[in-house]
Amino acid sequence: MKRITAVSIGLALLASCGKDEARRAAPAPVAPVTVQTVTAADLEWPSGFEATGTIRARTSASLSSKVMGYVQQISVRVGDHVRAGQTLVTLEVQDLDSAVRTAEVSRAEVQSAVPEAESGIAAAQASLNLARATFRRMEDLFAKKSISNQEFDEATARLKAAEAGLEMSRARRAQIDSRMAQAEQGIRSASVMRDYSKLTAPFAGVITSRSAEPGTLATPGVPLLTLEQEGSLRLEATLDESRLGLVKVGQPVEVAIEALDRKLAARVSEIEPLVDAASRSYVAKIDLPALHQLRSGLFGRVVFGIGSRKVLTIPAGALQDRGHLQTVFVIEDGAAHTRLVTTRLVTTRLVTTGERGSAGVEILSGLSAGEKVASPASPALRDGARVEVRP
Repeated sequence: MKRITAVSIGLALLASCGKDEARRAAPAPVAPVTVQTVTAADLEWPSGFEATGTIRARTSASLSSKVMGYVQQISVRVGDHVRAGQTLVTLEVQDLDSAVRTAEVSRAEVQSAVPEAESGIAAAQASLNLARATFRRMEDLFAKKSISNQEFDEATARLKAAEAGLEMSRARRAQIDSRMAQAEQGIRSASVMRDYSKLTAPFAGVITSRSAEPGTLATPGVPLLTLEQEGSLRLEATLDESRLGLVKVGQPVEVAIEALDRKLAARVSEIEPLVDAASRSYVAKIDLPALHQLRSGLFGRVVFGIGSRKVLTIPAGALQDRGHLQTVFVIEDGAAHTRLVTTRLVTTRLVTTGERGSAGVEILSGLSAGEKVASPASPALRDGARVEVRP
């Protein structure tokens, strides 16, 4: 009897221990994850397209020599700011100086002949005056039959000879005047050529390139310096020909300069009339506001707005990256379930995201308007987890 009682007590103890182990092995209830939610909703989303381009100066000049000669001096370097009319490059001018001096000598020779020509005119005028006075007297005597026909004819011939002599003297003076004009023109031409030996800035700006050094042989048409006008930059964007009817002069656009992490409001200032036959594209030029950090050659993106459209959106914080895929947690009946969202349209069964903007992320598929998603997406969320929604 005592043995039976001891066995019963042992079995009871074993049963009690088994229940304690079972209670210890059972998992503790998981507390609900506290989340906030947003409702996927259709919003009016600006519609448009993007193009890329390069920032260039609105006004630029490649400076080259008009005459051949060796560079004597270059007074600027890349990055220097210059004023309009400033001398930038000087060429050796010995030959050009010689041409100016030769033209001046020719003018001096012509000038030396002027007094002689003036004297000749004065002498011819005096002879003509005498011949006219003589002719009048002879004419009176001839009328009175006091002189013979021979004498009257001689007086007439002397008058005509005096008139011809004056005309000849005047013609010589006119020739001298013509030679003087030629000499003056020669001096001006030689001086202009000598002035070509100095390259000056056509406008105020900054030197952006320098391709010559002292001693370089400057050849007409070969650039020595490049000058760009400051504070006058524009983005030259290349657009597909299919967009030709969507872009107008004066149209407001948004320009993003990635190097500066800046977005600028601008307007289309010019559209090139020709379409490139090889690339089937054309260029739109967008004037940019003055900004100290802007430089020609920078890469830029421009967004052209063409109206609006309704888009299903959620906040960007509701997305979680999972490699090339993205997930959102949709709240249904107090549990969190996951749906895949991918940035690439792999098959029609995959849901995708579209554009991103200040209003959120465009959802192309995978969600419906009115569905609630966790935002921000908590890393503690798991598919099938219980959640507690807080406002």
